Order: sequence, then structure tokens, then C-alpha cells
Amino acid sequence: MLPAEVIRKIRRIEIRTKRLVTDVFAGNYKSTFKGKGMEFFEVREYYPGDDIRNIDWNVTARMGSPYVKKFAEERELTVMILFDASASNDFGTKSRIKREIGAEIGSVLLFCTLRNNDKAGLIIFTDKVEMFVPPRKGISHVLRSIREFVYFQPNGKKTDLKQALEFFSSIARKRAILFVISDFMTTGYEKTMQVLNKKHDVIAIRVLDPMEFELVPVGIVEVEDPETGEIAFVDTYDAEFRKSFVELTMKRFEEQEDFFRKAGIDFIDIRTDKPYINPLIKFFAMRASPKRIRMQRMR
Repeated sequence: MLPAEVIRKIRRIEIRTKRLVTDVFAGNYKSTFKGKGMEFFEVREYYPGDDIRNIDWNVTARMGSPYVKKFAEERELTVMILFDASASNDFGTKSRIKREIGAEIGSVLLFCTLRNNDKAGLIIFTDKVEMFVPPRKGISHVLRSIREFVYFQPNGKKTDLKQALEFFSSIARKRAILFVISDFMTTGYEKTMQVLNKKHDVIAIRVLDPMEFELVPVGIVEVEDPETGEIAFVDTYDAEFRKSFVELTMKRFEEQEDFFRKAGIDFIDIRTDKPYINPLIKFFAMRASPKRIRMQRMR
């Protein structure tokens, strides 16, 4: 049985994210993510002006007169959320840690799928795949996934995004929309993600804390790498150290962004010290724009 505090936390996330979907993201999700194409609907008699390429020759032969296939937009989508539960996501210097922010964003996406009758699944990973929730529909499925966001306790601490992407590839039978919620403090995933994006629609949601790229001068500070447990003491009064720290961090961010752009992968930056609503709204608006659709077709 879940602890009372966890139940209250899940309930708060449910209320908050459901309200956001209703009030803010109601139409944005549907206009942003279209169906996978056209699917066969039925056959009907041929009328002058119909496209002859749609003639169903088997039915035509049986009936003795021409019949054509009718198609309808295949609206149902499959959304998968790849959720990073490694120890680096338990970091946060402001009001909330990265994992909490990521859990709320994941919950928003889940309620968007619920509202639009799409399937949603969840993969929680560290340096291995810790949990797989197959894509399904329904409120009970959504609430179960939110519970995993909040309550699941991973065994691993490190990050291996490449392995998680390979696992997704092995279980994804049809095209899906893949949201990767992570701080991307890992390497070696780039080629796998690029290949996946050719078949699926991959979107990177990078959750960052300001302390990761803005060192405040407060003296000697003990820092611990949450994934390795390694401890070091750094002098934050040292201007050269602060400068080098920022330069290295920004270089890593820029290299990631350069990869996303070259691979055609959309990415959203979320910060723990700022509301995540505006970046999500901006993303939905960008994806739904006619200009964006034209660019996608040109790729």
C-alpha cells in the first residue's frame, strides 16, 4: 500500500496537470500531433471523377462494376515516454528537483493522450531499463503511470540512454511519438537516437537546474557526483574555476543542441527555477505552424 504522503502527491499532480491540459493544452496537442496517415475505411461504387488509383479491383471483379476504396485519417497515436530516473535527476537547488519537474511534464503528456483517446506507454530507465508500462488507454492506466513517476524507486544510479533507446526500438512495432525526459548527462546515445528519429517522432525534453551552469561564489563547497558517489571540494570564490565550469557546461549544452538540430530532433529546455508551461506552449505552437509542416515535408 502506498504511503499517505505519496498518495497526496499523486493527487496534487493529477489535479494540477489535468487542469493544465483542460485550460491550456486542450487543442494544442491534437493540432500538433497528427495521425499516422490514411487508413482504409470502406469501399463504395465508383463515381465519375473518382481517382482511378483507388479502384479496388478485387471487389470490382466480384461485383461486376467498379468500386473504389475510401480512406479516413488514422488519428490514433501511440505516445511513449522515456523517463530518466538516474540519481542526477534527484538534484535541484530551487523549490523542486529535476525528477519532480519531469514527472509533472510526463503527467501533462499523459492527460493529453487521455483527452485525445491515444495510447500511452512508459519506460523508466537509469543505466538499465527499470520499468516498462506497455501503451494503453484509459484513466486508470494514466494514474498508474503517474504513480510510477512519483513512487518508483530505481535500483541504478547511473545513466545509459543508449540502452533505453535500444529497448524502445525492440518493443516499438509501429511508429510512435517518443518523448525523452532527461537531463542528458550521458553520452553514446546520439547515433541510436538519430536512427530512431527516422522511423519515429523523437522529442527531447531536457530538464536543467541553474546550479548546473551558474556557480554562485559562496566559498569552499563539498560536491558529490550523485551517480558515482565521488566527492570533491571546490572553491567557488575562484573566478577562474567558475569561468571554466561555466564554459565546460555550456560547451556540453551546445554540443547536444547541435546534435539535436542536425538529427532533426526537436528539443525543449525546462528549468527547475522557471514554469514549464511556457516552453511547452511554445513547442506546441512551433510544431503546429504551417511553416514547420513544410519543413518536415522537405526533410
